[in-house]
Amino acid sequence: MKPLMLLLAFLLAPWLRAGDASATFEKEIAALVASPDVTVVHFWAPWCPNCREEMVPDGWAKFIGANPAVKVVFINVWHKGQDPKPKLQAGGLGSQPNLRLVTHPNGSRLAIDRVNSFLGLPLTWLPSTWIYRDGKLRVAFNYGEIRFPVLQQMIDDARNDWDR
Repeated sequence: MKPLMLLLAFLLAPWLRAGDASATFEKEIAALVASPDVTVVHFWAPWCPNCREEMVPDGWAKFIGANPAVKVVFINVWHKGQDPKPKLQAGGLGSQPNLRLVTHPNGSRLAIDRVNSFLGLPLTWLPSTWIYRDGKLRVAFNYGEIRFPVLQQMIDDARNDWDR
């Protein structure tokens, strides 16, 4: 019985470590979005055609530059170990002071073990863009590439206090 338990522990160890890394990663992002500032969390992957559509000259780089008070976090998910830097650099991203580029420790694209939720919310499509303020989700776009005038309106709305 003891050899069987050791074998089981050996086989499950990578998944347990990955779970610990994912939980630590989520805590770091939760701390970022807890601030009173508006924070955009953008889930994407370098292989994703919809994500690449957003990397145009009038896309993310222009939006981030026009909104220096908005924190933006790009989370590379479902990446299978693919380096995100070439796609980000091609889109003019990386040097902005209000942009943080991170890669989720679970890079699987397989539906059975990929990241399917984040901060307690479902993550079902790439790209997805979530807007937070004061640690609360204000708006979520979970259907694909963002339209930047719509994103700007949602940022402006998230900055306002709602007294209704």
